[in-house]
Amino acid sequence: MEIDVNSATITEDDWRNHIITYLRYPTLPSEKRVRIMALNYLMWNEDLVRKRKDEAMLLELEGLDASRIDTLNKLLAGKQAVSRAYNKRVRNKSFEEGEIVWKAVLSLGTHVAGYGKWSPTWESLFIINQILGMGAYRLQDRDGEIHTAPINGEWLKKFYPTMWDSQAVQTDPGIDTRLH
Repeated sequence: MEIDVNSATITEDDWRNHIITYLRYPTLPSEKRVRIMALNYLMWNEDLVRKRKDEAMLLELEGLDASRIDTLNKLLAGKQAVSRAYNKRVRNKSFEEGEIVWKAVLSLGTHVAGYGKWSPTWESLFIINQILGMGAYRLQDRDGEIHTAPINGEWLKKFYPTMWDSQAVQTDPGIDTRLH
């Protein structure tokens, strides 16, 4: 559907000038004939528009813009709520050089025969040898061998010694130097 728009330059002695003044300032005194003529017009973005079917369309367009803005605001508020909920549970993983970590078993979904679902998900302990940036680390075995392939920090988990690990430290002097 197309809307034809005719525009004209309004001069001071133009007959529409009185209608425009009345529509802008309806409380000012005006002649009865101007008030009656003004019933057929409305102001739209500082333009004088004759009332017809087009008026309804223009009002709908104005309402549509407002509803789109409201919908956008609701959408942004919803995204912020989801972001806050997600960020509550996300914890950054960062490790320092010399820290002891577990490494995930990277072939996820594989099970050791005989253990089934009780198969280990973390490999033996490793020491962070070098921080490469962007969440990548170079690991070192307990034997001192440095891995050439870097690993993403997502696949590492910090090691917290338990009561049993402290007993192992007392019996194996090589572990004590790597733990501290």
